[in-house]
Amino acid sequence: MSIKNETEASLRGATVTSRRRLLSLGAAAGMATFLEAPGVMRAETKEKNVPASAINVRSYGAHGDASTDDTAAFQHALDDAYKAGGGTVYAPPGRYLFRETLTLPEGVTLRGSFSCVPSHNGIRDKGQPKPGDDGTALFVDAGRGSEDGKPFLTLNTNSSVCGLTIYYPEQKTDGEPVPYPWTIAMRGKNPAIFDVELLNPYQGIDASQNERHNIRNITGQPLRRGIWVDAIYDIGRIENVHFNPWWNSHSKVYQWQTENGEAFIFGRADWEYVLNTFCYGYRVGYKFVETSTGGCNGNFLGIGADDCNRAILVEQAAPYGLLIANGEFTSFHGDDPTMVEVRAANKGVVRISNSAFWGPCNQIAKVDGQGTVGFSDCTFVQWGKAGDRAAIQAASGSILIQGCDFRQRKQHVLLGKGVDRAVITGNLFSGPAQIQNDSGKDVQIGLNAASS
Repeated sequence: MSIKNETEASLRGATVTSRRRLLSLGAAAGMATFLEAPGVMRAETKEKNVPASAINVRSYGAHGDASTDDTAAFQHALDDAYKAGGGTVYAPPGRYLFRETLTLPEGVTLRGSFSCVPSHNGIRDKGQPKPGDDGTALFVDAGRGSEDGKPFLTLNTNSSVCGLTIYYPEQKTDGEPVPYPWTIAMRGKNPAIFDVELLNPYQGIDASQNERHNIRNITGQPLRRGIWVDAIYDIGRIENVHFNPWWNSHSKVYQWQTENGEAFIFGRADWEYVLNTFCYGYRVGYKFVETSTGGCNGNFLGIGADDCNRAILVEQAAPYGLLIANGEFTSFHGDDPTMVEVRAANKGVVRISNSAFWGPCNQIAKVDGQGTVGFSDCTFVQWGKAGDRAAIQAASGSILIQGCDFRQRKQHVLLGKGVDRAVITGNLFSGPAQIQNDSGKDVQIGLNAASS
């Protein structure tokens, strides 16, 4: 049998791996036409950052017309990539509709056409691009009506998704949003999400029950929950995630988001690294809770929360500490807008340094619990919107306030009777220092400077 005939015969029923090997053999014998055979179509090499060996979902029957359900075509392509030993499944520009869920097997990447995180605020702003106008967009209707259903995309060990927009076209704007399950769930070890726009999901990313997750370059407007982290025992990474109201910012659904939404929620996480993250218009910006597996400790650098009722809410932190540095926070609206609240159950450590707090809130911080809470080298611009409240009010626990700049002539610090220890030193106060100490315990106050 000739090389040409042998290749033709072997391609029928071959696995993706063997097909690629045979295609190379066939190409040497003038068999380039087999590159277009159903099920083995390679991505166009002109697409940036798409491997030449990528499997193209179009060759599996995906339509990308926003009306035909493309779930089966995508899953078939993903499964074949796994059988081939891993690799990339490429979805060219289009509007792909999904009425069911997808699972990314181990070692498989689902890639869209974008090489950087996209942004589509054309639904909100006239003249701007809409999802699917200029690249790969996944239109999701799977799981409508239930927030506890199966996630739309489930990642597994060493699998990833990148370079696309995920949009829920049936989500309503005139009232309470329609619940949906998590858009992406991360499982196994080293799952990753890069350069993805979560335009308007009810729930964004479930980063629990995995190790060493990597979430980088994400934008969008999750309505109820943005990112949920829990049961992480080996260092998770979250970088360059920005949640802004680019889908909707004026209707009833946005009002609901400001009253109920939580952008970043952290349960048990050991050494979580969070860098350059931001959220706007949520009930809570960064929330720390205790689950059955424990609490969070980690490094939070360059984080921000704008116009959140609670920029930071700590129900529980791990004893090793939440280290928050170079943050920027505001709280304007809702009931009792307070930038930092540490609740009575907390026994862990919260340290906030070199951060700025501004905007007409009621208080900068309200602290309770038996843990340690510290502010160092921070700037407090405005507080006391509703009456004469102290910028920092501590009911109990251990308090450190060092090197901070209080820029209003209002009550600066109130230490309640339950405060066990406190050090207030090296601060700058506008006007005379207004520090009320009702503790009766070991409290050290000194070396502060006040203006006339």
